Amino acid sequence: MRYATNILAICVAGLLALGIVMLYSAGMSQSGARFRNMQLVGAGLGMVVCFISTAIDYRWLKKIAFPLFAFSLVLLVLVLIPGIGLKLNGARRWFDLGPMNFQPSELAKISIILALATWAELHAKRMGEFKYGLAIPGGVICFALGLIFIEPDYGTTMLMASVCCILLFVAGSNWKYLAPPMGLGALMFAIAIMNDPVRKKRIMAFLNPEKYSEGVGFQQIQAKLALGSGGTTGLGLGNGRQKLGFVPEHHTDFIFSVIGEELGVIATIGVVFAFMTIVICGLYIAWNARDRFGMILGAGITFLIGLQAFINIGVVTSALPNKGLPLPFISYGPSSLVMMLSGVGILLSIASYSQINTSQNDVDETESDSGCIVEQPELLSDST
Repeated sequence: MRYATNILAICVAGLLALGIVMLYSAGMSQSGARFRNMQLVGAGLGMVVCFISTAIDYRWLKKIAFPLFAFSLVLLVLVLIPGIGLKLNGARRWFDLGPMNFQPSELAKISIILALATWAELHAKRMGEFKYGLAIPGGVICFALGLIFIEPDYGTTMLMASVCCILLFVAGSNWKYLAPPMGLGALMFAIAIMNDPVRKKRIMAFLNPEKYSEGVGFQQIQAKLALGSGGTTGLGLGNGRQKLGFVPEHHTDFIFSVIGEELGVIATIGVVFAFMTIVICGLYIAWNARDRFGMILGAGITFLIGLQAFINIGVVTSALPNKGLPLPFISYGPSSLVMMLSGVGILLSIASYSQINTSQNDVDETESDSGCIVEQPELLSDST
């Protein structure tokens, strides 16, 4: 377990450092060091939350799981109210906190996973039933994701829907109950996309990028040009050209293209390898958790990080339609960074207490093998 936690921490620290460096490079021609400085603030807050999450017993989180989930629902409702939520690029997803914006859907990601893990722990023996394995948790999850969907934030909705389906299956829900709602949800999502002109154009641009090269497909085409021009070793840190206004949102959703152009394919492969390693370490920690709650919680956080990275990299490389999801630990976004680092802290806490449990078992086995006599309690008899 020690190797898993050490490797996990090294990979996260490496991605975090790379992100801060690339944000400075990405913003040096437009905003100077603003992105880097704000990301440093987010990283500092995130590290504090990460250390706190690591230090506490993760089982204590069961006490705050449902209140935190309810609080995140309140924030998701408030952000939709004009005058309270900040509207940017046609979406109302943020609270304006002055120097930075806060996105409540980032808190909802962690709170949904935490609430689902707590529910599965409380009803472990009944998760195979339709009511406890799908109807109740599925209804609450759909309500939360519906609030995110109407912001609109289709990418986060699809991401969390996938993570929740995986967790319900891991928790013991019958796949026969899960399959029909998943198919119906996918169909309804497709209908919603086809009736949304912006999202429909993104799908069409993905299928026929040359036709939309001057419109909605411009961003992904320029990202591919950036990746291709970087070659094996890149043009050098700070020497990228596509970030000079050619790739919109290059500091957030498309920062992977800046990495490819300036540091080359070697760096991009390293980033992919780091995320794969994080997923392997996270699943190992979840598999060896001391209880069911830790296993489901660890798996949820791991799939959240892994799937979000997969979608972001898939979008930048034109393997997936544009979704608008940040690259974990690297893309600009202080609120996203804080939540992701808190998830890493929870993973480390799960590993820490699993390690304590394993060490205690080893001590017990050693004492048993050494021939120590364990005093057994006397059986009480009714005839005293």
